[in-house]
Amino acid sequence: MAGIFSTAKKAGLDGFLLALLGMIVLAYLWPSPGMKSSPVPLSEISTYGVSVIFFFYGLRLNREKLSAGLSNWKLHAMVHLSTFVLFPVLAFVFRPLFHSTDARTLWLAIFFLTALPSTVSSSVVMVSIARGNVPAAIFNASISSLLGVFLTPFWMSLVLENSSGNNDLLSVVGKLSLQVLLPVAAGMFLNSRWGNWAEKNKKYIRYLDQSSILLIVYTSFCESFGEHLFRSFDLKDILFLGLGMLAMFFAIYFLLTFISRLLRFSHEDEITAVFCGSKKSLVQGAVMSKVLFAGPQAGVMLLPIMVYHALQLIVASIIAQRMAAKIEMQNKRNARFV
Repeated sequence: MAGIFSTAKKAGLDGFLLALLGMIVLAYLWPSPGMKSSPVPLSEISTYGVSVIFFFYGLRLNREKLSAGLSNWKLHAMVHLSTFVLFPVLAFVFRPLFHSTDARTLWLAIFFLTALPSTVSSSVVMVSIARGNVPAAIFNASISSLLGVFLTPFWMSLVLENSSGNNDLLSVVGKLSLQVLLPVAAGMFLNSRWGNWAEKNKKYIRYLDQSSILLIVYTSFCESFGEHLFRSFDLKDILFLGLGMLAMFFAIYFLLTFISRLLRFSHEDEITAVFCGSKKSLVQGAVMSKVLFAGPQAGVMLLPIMVYHALQLIVASIIAQRMAAKIEMQNKRNARFV
């Protein structure tokens, strides 16, 4: 059990999750500082924090490690088809179950979750713990984040009622490119000079990343609570949402396992496929919610990804530990017969 908590902590499930919950409580009790009418522009400050997050991400993006994962195209195709096609299709399948206005809003938030890219750090951590193909995990997680700048707005443009077509889509992609792609490119350009420094100080950089996410979550929920958008949600709704997110994770996980074995992936590639292809990024969710859902709706849109984020780390850490223990046991058995 201690190993499971240790793995979850490496992937980001520690005090950060409690801090996320704390930000929601704080936004509920004291929403005025995070609203647009506040004299302190916290929302604008959080926007600059997003660019800082992705600059340091690019600074730590080692091009040699990234290029090492290029060759296995079947694995890459499977991961990205799962992330950007299978997830949204699954959400569309269950769309008829959401009838009322509030239910449709919740479905939109769930669909936003399914359209997001995969995580970076936690995917690589889980693949490493489970003894998977780490270079391929680094490649897929990194490319997923960049593809999300274009594919997530595209999916959302198909379901957002206030979308006005290509102009809105191009506008969103342009904003995300400035906030995400440009800082990443700048960081990668400086990787050869400052990359080692960033790697040595990754713990402190991570604190900066998490602080920016906490600020985004706080300001998003301040607007939502200030406009009373959560008045129709109760504890039962949150519990059902959690069960739904858990069911979604396992549905994708087992489907990817089945397809990996059908395609005769190696054990290492199967591990990479199921962990990279079943994850969703809270960081990208927080960033994109500010661009796609300006105003009080952003907090509601973040609710499913926050629930999924916590559950995916807990469940994936347990699975990764069991995979690692199974491999260790297999190695010991093989050693006895040598």
